[in-house]
Amino acid sequence: MKKSIFISFLMLTTLGATDGKKVFETYCWGCHHQTAVAFGPPFEEIASKRTASEIRAMITDPKEVSKVFGYSRNAMPSFQLSDKNLTSITKYILSFKPEDNKTIVQKPYPNIAQLKKEDK
Repeated sequence: MKKSIFISFLMLTTLGATDGKKVFETYCWGCHHQTAVAFGPPFEEIASKRTASEIRAMITDPKEVSKVFGYSRNAMPSFQLSDKNLTSITKYILSFKPEDNKTIVQKPYPNIAQLKKEDK
């Protein structure tokens, strides 16, 4: 029984990583690499600084999120991904978080969804 549960968990984990890698290869690879600097920051750096919700928000609305983060400019286009693909790529990016990095961000960022509601 324990063995079958472990195998099921392992299969689900592997499928999620595979799906995330496919999304990466389709949408992200031109500007991001997993551990090396390209046009955009590497996933390793993103994963060490951002939460899952911040990553998801940056993918779907980078222009607005860049303002919230205080960036003077943004070159990332927005992507309209299915919830499954958005979850997969977010998990894939976070899988590159260094083991020794216990702090995601030094100063927490405001809730992006709440800020959007307040602007309306």
